[in-house]
Amino acid sequence: MRIDGLQYANWSEKIFHQLREGGVDAIHVTIAYHETFRETVLNFERWNRWFELHSDLIMKGTTARDIDTARATGRTAVFFGFQNPSPMEDDIGLIEILHTLGARFMQLTYNNQSLLATGCYEDRDTGITRMGKQVIKEMNRVGLVIDMSHSADRSTIEAADMSERPIAITHANLFEWSPALRNKKDDVIRAVTQNGGMLGFSLYPHHLKDKSACSLQSFCEMIARAADAYGVAHLGIGSDLCQDQPDSIVEWMRTGRWSKEIDFGEGSAAAPGFPAMPSWFQDNRDFGNLETGLRDVGMNSEEVAAVMGGNWYRFFDENFGPQAP
Repeated sequence: MRIDGLQYANWSEKIFHQLREGGVDAIHVTIAYHETFRETVLNFERWNRWFELHSDLIMKGTTARDIDTARATGRTAVFFGFQNPSPMEDDIGLIEILHTLGARFMQLTYNNQSLLATGCYEDRDTGITRMGKQVIKEMNRVGLVIDMSHSADRSTIEAADMSERPIAITHANLFEWSPALRNKKDDVIRAVTQNGGMLGFSLYPHHLKDKSACSLQSFCEMIARAADAYGVAHLGIGSDLCQDQPDSIVEWMRTGRWSKEIDFGEGSAAAPGFPAMPSWFQDNRDFGNLETGLRDVGMNSEEVAAVMGGNWYRFFDENFGPQAP
């Protein structure tokens, strides 16, 4: 089983075929960065059309059992998420509506301070806000997973401790391996994993040691060290693959509507676009390289299967439905 915990590709029939060629059984796709509720609904609508046009390749996923159906029918199950709480605007009642439409993940922040928590690019992390505490409770109730991939340290630790259900960091790596702002320090990862949560390892070059030149061995050794430190049951892949996206999308991701200036974020003023992917992971057809790499650094077949998809499957199964009364 192969499950990717985060992608934001420029979706096309070509990529849907590549998902099948790579044996990817399920993906969590971003359908909102800074979109309003109405704009997000239009993105749901666009995906519904793709499900109709490409029903032999992809299907909508809302529960882990949909992955079983996808596997049985040779398709990829697509699960939706937001990298910002903007689709709920300032209305807590929209959380249940968004879950009903099919959302299964929502980040409490995207780099900046939100109404709910602090993003990882802010100078001061004031933690989860009053509204954030209420939103966490509501997300727990309906089965919308809290994602803290772009959140600051204190906010992430507080979210993991406050939430009555496990949370996720869907796409990031170990800060000690590659000290990028978006990568996570030991105390943050422990807070998430000790509360039953998941960490998805990112292949986005700005999160990698040596960036685009990162070796497969180095990446897989990092995963193996994390398995020793935090337990293999809490680890998965969240590739953050942004295949075929134009540079204008980078500007939307990082700048949205909050600034009149271009925010280069994890890139640089000289190279604001998407960096080149490492040679061993160009697109969805390369998931087999990860399996080979994990075996080569000493992980056994059960551990490799868990990281490649088994852990995400269990997490989806336990956390996408309503909270038990």
